[in-house]
Formats: sequence, C-alpha cells, structure tokens
Amino acid sequence: MINSKTSFDDAEVAIAAVRAGAEAVRARYGRRHTRIDKGAGDFATDADVAAEEAILDVIRAARPEDAVHGEEGGQQGAAGAVRQWLVDPLCGTLNYAVGSMLVAVNVALRDGPAAVADPFSGEVFFTDGETAWVRREGEGGGDTQLVPTAATRLVDVNLDPPFPSAPGFKAVDLLAHPGFVERFRPRVVSTTLALAWVAAGKRAAYVTDGGDLAESVHFAAGIALCQAAGCVVTGVDGAPIGQAGRGLVVASDAGTHGRLLSMILG
Repeated sequence: MINSKTSFDDAEVAIAAVRAGAEAVRARYGRRHTRIDKGAGDFATDADVAAEEAILDVIRAARPEDAVHGEEGGQQGAAGAVRQWLVDPLCGTLNYAVGSMLVAVNVALRDGPAAVADPFSGEVFFTDGETAWVRREGEGGGDTQLVPTAATRLVDVNLDPPFPSAPGFKAVDLLAHPGFVERFRPRVVSTTLALAWVAAGKRAAYVTDGGDLAESVHFAAGIALCQAAGCVVTGVDGAPIGQAGRGLVVASDAGTHGRLLSMILG
C-alpha cells in the first residue's frame, strides 16, 4: 500500500495500482466465480470487483484528490476533472472465467502516465507519457525500453461485437483479404494485452472496430503505451483517435500501418 505522504510520481502510482490489481486477479484464478450480469452477453466476476477495489486503494492513498472512472464502480469524483484515472481491473473477463490467462489489468491517468499488467507473466508495461518501458520482477528484472517491430508479422484482430463500422469495415473480412494472407498471420484476442504486445515488439499490429476508444477504460492505457513507444495509432478510417474516432489500427511502424489501412479502406 502506498502511503499518501510518500512522494510517488504518477507512473509509479499507475505501476503500483496495476500490480495490486494483478495480485487480486492471480489470487482468484481457477476458482468458481460469481458472475455479475451486465446484459448483451457481457458480465463481470467477483475477481473484477476485487481487482478494482485493490487498484482504487492504491490510487486513493497516493492521489486522494483525483477522480476515478472504473469499469465496475463507475465514476467517482467529477467527470470533467483535470486529473482522472481510467481503470479496467480485468480486461479479458471471458478468458479469465474459462481458465485462460490472456488477460490484462489497465490503469491510465487521462493524458498522462499509464500501465498495463500481465498478471501471469509478472510483466508491467508502462509509460511516463513520453517513453514506454516494461518492468519485470525477480532475478534479471528491471526496466527495459519498449521497441516496436513488425518482425513477427503477427496481427491481433478483435472480433468481438458490436460492429459499428459494418458494412464498410468488418474485421473478419480483413482476415480473408489476399494482401493480409500474403503479408501477415492473424491472432484473435479479446484483451488489450495485445496493445502492450505491439509496443513490445511481440505483435506487428492490432486492429479493432468500435467508437471513440481514446477515453475508454479498456483501451486508454494501451493506447498511451503504444503512442509513447512510437507506434502508429489511428482509427480504422485512418483519422486521428478522439471523440469522432472509429476503432483502432495500431501498428509497429508506418509501413505496416499503411498496408493494413489500404486493405481496410479498399
């Protein structure tokens, strides 16, 4: 627990928060979980709630005056506050509920530092708002700067509904595009851990449909991480992300981004 009198910068607060959330996620992994129905096939579990509480404990202790918007608890503090933390305590709940470890814990200060934790690898991907790093625990740990690369040729594509850009853009069509088949190999995920993997060079790109994702608790931390790492980040229409944005195309470099966008836009 961070003492409120201790001077931590915002990046360290974000790191401490996702680590607390990740610990709650690990501790409950493999158990029978209580499900909280959200409608339209979406749900949370008791692990989501416990992880968010652990994250909020850290943020409240370190930054008691800041507002927070959590996926499970909603808005706490003024929605228009200059300093607001966006919290997704367990991104990949469906994966987690069926025993898959492909999940992430996301915390972002709006327009500031952010962190994404992989609860099971122990990696924490983070940015101070200018540079992106990964912090590893244990022997041989420490901070390593993230260097995106398209070398893997692996592209994560989110196929989860809704599909607001159809029929103009459907992710499943991208997977069958001849240019895609020639140049890339698809991976299909449902957690923003994939965004951290693009920043880290483990993936060449990530594509998802959707509305404005820049202020989303699910995507804000991953977007901040990729931008700080030097990735190319736009909507599926090639426009800058923001209030009028649609989805995401996040690529390790301009060449990869341009090729994907040409397939998407036809």
